[in-house]
Parts: sequence; structure tokens; C-alpha cells
Amino acid sequence: MIKVYCYSRCTTCKKALKWLNENGIEHEVIDIKADHPDEETLREYYAVSGLPLKRFFNTSGIPYREMGLSKKLPSIWWSVTDLF
Repeated sequence: MIKVYCYSRCTTCKKALKWLNENGIEHEVIDIKADHPDEETLREYYAVSGLPLKRFFNTSGIPYREMGLSKKLPSIWWSVTDLF
């Protein structure tokens, strides 16, 4: 069974859950606001995903813009990739 961290108001999350349901894929839904993954879990998911670090952020969200994360990602990127 796969874990799916979701934000209840996110349309992308809703589409993903719908697809999983329609394709009979067992999954556990975890509310990312109430039970967010810890740093170790995020590092593990990032390492096995093969995705750019940016994909782990809601780049269209207000907190992302308010925190200026687009400018911080390069330094975050190097600190994370140095560990793997």
C-alpha cells in the first residue's frame, strides 16, 4: 500500500486520489497539514523519486512565495544532495 500525503483543498491531490481509486490501487491518505512527513521521510522520498527537489513544493502556494523558497531552493538543493 502506498502513502499519499494530501492537502484536502488541492485539486491535484483530488485528481490523484480519484485516479488511484479508479485503478484499484490501495492507498493510505495522510493529511499533510495535520501529519506532515518528518525530515528523514522527505529525504528518503526525495532520494528514491528521481525528481527535482522543486517538485516537493507547492510552487503556486502562498507560503512558497511568501518564504521566498524559489530563491532558497539552490542552497537547499546542495545541502540535500550532498547527503546522498
